[in-house]
Amino acid sequence: MSQTNTIGDTIFRAILLLAAASILLIVTAIIVMMTQNSLPSIRQYGFSFLTSSEWNPSAGLYGALPFIYGTVVSSVIAVIISVPLSLGIAIFLTEQASVRFGRPIAFLVELLAAIPSVVYGLWGIFVLAPFVREYLGAFLQNYLGFIPLFQGRLTGIGMLTGALILAIMITPIITAVVRDVLEAVPTTQREAALALGATEWETTRVVLSNAASGIAGAVVLGLGRAIGETMAVTMVIGNVPQITASLFEPGYTIASVLAANFAEARDALYFSALIEIGLILFLVTFVVNALAKLLVIGVTSGAGQKA
Repeated sequence: MSQTNTIGDTIFRAILLLAAASILLIVTAIIVMMTQNSLPSIRQYGFSFLTSSEWNPSAGLYGALPFIYGTVVSSVIAVIISVPLSLGIAIFLTEQASVRFGRPIAFLVELLAAIPSVVYGLWGIFVLAPFVREYLGAFLQNYLGFIPLFQGRLTGIGMLTGALILAIMITPIITAVVRDVLEAVPTTQREAALALGATEWETTRVVLSNAASGIAGAVVLGLGRAIGETMAVTMVIGNVPQITASLFEPGYTIASVLAANFAEARDALYFSALIEIGLILFLVTFVVNALAKLLVIGVTSGAGQKA
């Protein structure tokens, strides 16, 4: 009986090990495939591929700088907009809201995270883009038009609209992670602060200071999602490979250039350049998400030890 159990345990462990190893094999296979297919572009352009702003497939000229610029600008703006809103929602749900009132809001936040990207894109085209063109953009130009960021044509399709879509899409992710991080802070810290005469706001500040690295991890995780988002951004950002200071002008991101151009890549070098862009996106998102996970794990494990 014991020998049978030993054999069964061995087989069970082997199956689990195979399942775990399959993830490593998949990631390795992705990196190897993308590296091999991007070698012609790497040999042709080298490091200048990252610094060149020329993207002209008909002339055989490929540079990724406009896409890197568009990805960085749209993602950073999205995080700047989303973080205060996400923190407010998470703090309200964990520190202020009753269970009866908090559950519907938490459900709506989770629902936002489950909406398909293409639905966000359609909403962006028919609702957000006209709003930016007729109201938000006009307001910014009237009062802040002296700043280069708010100059240019008002079409509603451009970098600002793409950043707003990203902000809406990453808000549920940041909110959910921050909420988990705040709930991981031991209740004794709240009780100690209240016992010392702290107000609710001062108690919340204590909780936030103890969860700072986890909140940073949530922000980085949202940034990673913004960097890799494809369809919704492709539908509203304008898809023009240019570097401009105006947020109203069209732009391009790394993910959107892959979605919009991959089917047209007939030339071998064109195909290789797109694969290299995809490799850059993969490596950046991998590093960003790994950093976020480490920050969040640091908070939750520390909270478990304190408890």
